[in-house]
This record gives sequence, structure tokens and C-alpha cells, in this order.
Amino acid sequence: MTQKKPLLPRWLSRPFRWMGAGLGFLVRLGLVGWATLAIYWSNLPWPEARLGLAIIFLLFGIWALWFGRKPLAFAAGFLVVLTWWWFIPPSDDRDWREEVAVKPRVEIDGDRVLIRNVRNFDFRSRDDFTAHYEDREVFLSHLTGVDFFLSFWMEGPVGHTWVSFLFDNAPPISISIETRPEKGEGFDPLASMFKQFELIYVIGDEHDVVGLRTNHRSEETFLYHVVASPEAARRLFLVYIERVNELADKPEWYNLVSNNCTLNIVRYMNRAGREGSFRPSHLLNGLFDGYLYNAGFLDTSMPFEELRERSRITEVAMAAANVADFFQRIRQELPALPARRAMTSPSEPSPAAPYVQRDPGADADLGEPHPAH
Repeated sequence: MTQKKPLLPRWLSRPFRWMGAGLGFLVRLGLVGWATLAIYWSNLPWPEARLGLAIIFLLFGIWALWFGRKPLAFAAGFLVVLTWWWFIPPSDDRDWREEVAVKPRVEIDGDRVLIRNVRNFDFRSRDDFTAHYEDREVFLSHLTGVDFFLSFWMEGPVGHTWVSFLFDNAPPISISIETRPEKGEGFDPLASMFKQFELIYVIGDEHDVVGLRTNHRSEETFLYHVVASPEAARRLFLVYIERVNELADKPEWYNLVSNNCTLNIVRYMNRAGREGSFRPSHLLNGLFDGYLYNAGFLDTSMPFEELRERSRITEVAMAAANVADFFQRIRQELPALPARRAMTSPSEPSPAAPYVQRDPGADADLGEPHPAH
């Protein structure tokens, strides 16, 4: 009986076997690790029980997949954990930290938009503040543009992103997509992937939303004018408002990799007219301003490094901490969009409040407009 000839020579097949074995090990390790953490951060009210069950499942997984060779037993246990985790519901009934205790809601009546529970706290430090919520009325016909913010609480490619909508007859309205922690909780990136934080859309005055990060959390913050027509900005605003009301009616979980600040901005840009695929910079949101620049959503008349430096507002915001025209001061030295610069004589200073009267010809849409030169 003739022996079958191997498809690949031994010297070539061995690396493939090693790669297959390594990949299989990583998959098994990932499944055991995920289920262990899902139990540890489950909705069982007793920390000791969660820890004990997590350790038991970890030992069971190691035995079943590496020693006992019982993959079906492990699959059954994993399915039980997955089903349990999947049905853990988010809640609106928790002992929330005061700065995220009240959800906003929006009423639209034709052109008129009434925003309830706009946060406008007076922060003296990150934990010392006077709480204040107010209702604000704006009009879609006066919405002229949108600005993009990026802040960093540490060096690296991860930060926080949010937007402000600009009106020609009212201060900007900031909308920040954030976790909704309970009292005594702090943000944990790993835990946030295991249903530990609900989601909230903070609608606030820029003195609150921006000033909290620059003045009291010491976050490096950048502010960019977005190249978008008033019509595109209004479409984006209405998408945000729809989501704000959905969350007011039904809570959702925050998730670092699937339901976070930047990914939701991208989703809403898509619904407002953007055309484009997913990019790694959407997850590494500290790079998102670079993506917006390369896609043509920011001013490309200067190199990105120069635009970024000129868009840094940290010190300006700190200096304007106690002034009524905070939103104007943080924009005073920003480079205007090219269409605005064309309307201003070189001998004239840029307007103190560039939120006023965005030129409708500045951009046609929120779709991928034009790559950077």
C-alpha cells in the first residue's frame, strides 16, 4: 500500500502547524478570559459570589480545554454565561453621580426646538459644584454649523470627542456622549466592555461641558470648526436629538468598543450624509481629528500639525473660566474656515464669535467631501 505524499514539505508545513496551534491557544484563552470577566462583572449583587464563580469558571475552562479535552462541556458552560450576560438589562434606577443624574429630553415643534435639562453647572473643582439644569429654546433655521472637540486626560491615542451645534442667535449647544457612573464609581475601560456603565448624552452649556475638562480635569483640549453646510449640520442635529429622546425613554449600555463617543459620532455622520467605511482611527479616537482632516471635514488650507496647534484651546479656556462670553473667547483665536476668511479683509481681525453666520457655500454635505491636499 503506497503512502500518501504530504501536500507540503515538512519544513514548510511545520510553521503552519505552529501558527494554527498558536491561534487555537489564543482563541481558547480569549473565550475563557471573556466568560470569567463576564461573571466577575455580572449583575450578581454579592462581590464575593462573583469572584468565587469567576475563579471556578476559570479553573473549569482551563481543565476542559487543556487537560480534560472536553470542548463540548466548555461550550455548554460558555453558552450559559453568554446567555446570562446578554440578558443583563440596563437601568435608569441607580444612585447616579449628580452630574449625570438627570437625562435631557427634546421637544420639536416645526422650526422650534425646546431642550429640557440642559446642564449648566457652576464647577469650582471636578467634585465641588453647584448643580443647575435649565430649558433652552433654539430654532433650526438659526442653526448654522457644528464644531468638534477632542480632549485628552493622558498622553496617547485615546481621548474624548464631542460636538457643539452653533446658532446665529444663541450660544452653542454641546452634546457629549458619556458613561453614566454611579456615586463612587470611576471609569474603567475594561469593565466598560462588560455592562458596567449606562450611556448618557449630556446636553450642556460650553462653560460647563468644555470648562469642566479644561479647567478642572486638566485635559488637553482642541476645538475645530467642521466643514459642513447649515443643512448638513441641521440633519446631524436632528439625528442627535432623536437619539437623546430614545435614551430618555429607554436606557442603554455604554461599551468602549461598540457604543462610545466617537463611534456614535461616525454613525450619526453616516445618517446625516457621510459616505465612508470604518477606520481604525474611529476606535483610537485620539486620532479622529486626523481622520476628519484627511477626509476634508476640517480646514485643509494649512498642514494638519499647524491646524492642530492653532486649535488648542486649553489655556484660553482656563483664562476665560469666569467670563460670560466663554464660548466666544475659546473661538477668538481659532483659524476661520476658508470660506469665512474670503469674506474678511486681510486687514480685519477674525470675528470674535465665528459661530455667527456660517457661509452656506462652505461645504455641500457631511459626506466624504474632499481629501486633504
